[in-house]
Amino acid sequence: MRLLTGLSAALFAGTLLVGAASAQEARTIRWGHLNNTDHPVSLGVKKFAEILLAKSGGKLSVREFAASQLGNELQQQSALRGGTQEMLSASTTSLATVVPEFGLLDFPFIVSTTDQADALVQGAFGKAMMDVLPQRGLVALGYWGLGFRNVTNSKRPIAKLEDFNGLKLRVIPNPVYLESFSAFKANPIPMAFGELYSALETRTVDGQENPYTVILSNKFYEVQKYVSATGHTFTENIILVSKIFWDKLTPAEQKMMQEAYEESRGYQKEQTLLQTEKALAELQAKGMQYNAVAPEELERLRKAVQPVVEKVSASLKPETVKLFNEELDRIRKTVK
Repeated sequence: MRLLTGLSAALFAGTLLVGAASAQEARTIRWGHLNNTDHPVSLGVKKFAEILLAKSGGKLSVREFAASQLGNELQQQSALRGGTQEMLSASTTSLATVVPEFGLLDFPFIVSTTDQADALVQGAFGKAMMDVLPQRGLVALGYWGLGFRNVTNSKRPIAKLEDFNGLKLRVIPNPVYLESFSAFKANPIPMAFGELYSALETRTVDGQENPYTVILSNKFYEVQKYVSATGHTFTENIILVSKIFWDKLTPAEQKMMQEAYEESRGYQKEQTLLQTEKALAELQAKGMQYNAVAPEELERLRKAVQPVVEKVSASLKPETVKLFNEELDRIRKTVK
């Protein structure tokens, strides 16, 4: 058999590489989340999908399942851990059931700007939280900001602490949220997001709390009169991958996934900031009555919830709480 040399050998080797690449298995990634397709989270998913498809030469495609099509966050989280769903962008709040220290991010009034919130999860604390997830069957690519949460209701403006008295407010089924709103003297009711519009419409609950973009996208203005700028917490979305699926990927595919997240993150943040401003204006245009909350009243709210912060902190891993507080101190001094 004649040996291939020079150009012929190079061409032959190139043919083998092309053949191997074309034989690589095409993968469809099912990505679920709770938001509608006009929301910044959905825009981020689409940008991620576009980048990943290009990087993989069409081999890795994302199929988006928006608006709770695959269930609530806990159901989808379970599907990822079981390997029946590949990706999920969920609030970090939902992870407190498997890693309680994620609840630290739910403390009210810990950050005052989007940049501070971003710095907290992009730094040492956010990385430490991601590092514990593989042992729970999940891999995190990183975080997207969802925005500051604000209270809406059908009864009255929230301008001071006392205005919370007796209001039935739907909250995320999470101990920090339940105890925080109890500290405000509201009547917090845990409820899956998919059930919320109906509950507001039937007055099963008086109100709820979410970022302006979520309030607009889900048309809560149809069943709520008042929107108050409480800005009590900043919600982070965490981009999760099933570890069962992740372990099936080649190192090159894993790298593509991570790069697609990194390259889509700035776009998603930009969209969140842009859409937040537009959403508040549109909510007012649609008839919602908006009110700001004076700084001194926000401070009263912060003090009212401080016992909850201390109680929850005492129940968590001391080294994680220490890291969280150190990062917060650093960020408050260096990030505006």
